[in-house]
Amino acid sequence: MKTKSLYLAALFFVGATIVAPAKELPVANAMTVVAVKGSNVVKVIYKGTTNGKLKLNIYNGSAQIVYSEIRNSKEGFILPLNFSGLAAGEYIVELIDASGARSEKISYQPAGSLSNVHIAKLAESGKFLLSVANDSHEDITVKIYDQDNNLVHTSTKQVDGDFAQIFAIKNFTGVTFQVTTSKGITKEVTF
Repeated sequence: MKTKSLYLAALFFVGATIVAPAKELPVANAMTVVAVKGSNVVKVIYKGTTNGKLKLNIYNGSAQIVYSEIRNSKEGFILPLNFSGLAAGEYIVELIDASGARSEKISYQPAGSLSNVHIAKLAESGKFLLSVANDSHEDITVKIYDQDNNLVHTSTKQVDGDFAQIFAIKNFTGVTFQVTTSKGITKEVTF
């Protein structure tokens, strides 16, 4: 019985030694970019192994710098950046530190995008309803194309609050509505 107990104790000791957590090794400098859902905020998360200065650049889809900053880092940070006022599209976040440059692409879609725009075909032939639920001031451009993709109507409306309009379009078999906000967000619906 003693031998069995000693054997089990030794087995337990070896198992505990193998499972014991190893000392955390330093990781190389790393960066990730995360869009905060439902807002215009993008978070840059940086984990470094040393303290020092670094440069943060944000480029738009045309490779132009839209934001740049130099900051001191004490082994890392989480930096929230507000993209309000920037057009929807692809952006590149670049971080340059002593170990080199790293970049990450992000697709930015402003909060409150055109999910609040509704276009419906009415029962009466050739009539369409455009409605916009809005709680602020915004310019909205409406373009209507025929089945051959020819522009048949264009108008811009200044919207303060909710908005609705009926469009009467006769003698067209295929109609496409394109609604664009002053923030550059576009919604397109084809009937």
